[in-house]
Amino acid sequence: MSRIGKQPVARPKGVDVSLDGRTLRVKGSKGELTMDVHPDMTLEIDESEVRVTRPSDLPRHKALHGLTRSLVANMVEGVTEGFSRTLEIVGVGYRAEMKGKSLGLSLGFSHPVTYDPPEGVSIETPNQTTIVVKGADKQAVGQAAAVIRGFRPPEPYKGKGVRYQGEQIRRKAGKTAGA
Repeated sequence: MSRIGKQPVARPKGVDVSLDGRTLRVKGSKGELTMDVHPDMTLEIDESEVRVTRPSDLPRHKALHGLTRSLVANMVEGVTEGFSRTLEIVGVGYRAEMKGKSLGLSLGFSHPVTYDPPEGVSIETPNQTTIVVKGADKQAVGQAAAVIRGFRPPEPYKGKGVRYQGEQIRRKAGKTAGA
């Protein structure tokens, strides 16, 4: 049996989990998330936990078992605590600022870059070189952070660009003078 799939998902107080046909709905203090459950997987919802079961030991079902359990756990965690990704901007003159709901970035291009976050994702700029992406949906937060990083990924020679907090950039040696 899948080691991850057989673990029950704890259901904290204040989290409402309901299954309508194949649609799983999780509602909490940070928002509401929905997901279509694969038809082969079965969910058992009780007062304190949610369990995922599979019909057989086929490799496909084993993979879906662990995946479904992880997605349900991420939904429960998202509506209770939420997810966040922090990005750092490195480079002279590179900065970020909020303009209403959209993010304005100066990244060394001849034009400013603006980014409108998707529904359910909020962006904060505590200072000019830090961007915090927050939301209840783990996938949406990660995707929004990846899109922002994609505007100017860190380059290997000077390390300038937008990077995740704590990301290690492999630096290359520059050109050496030919003697």
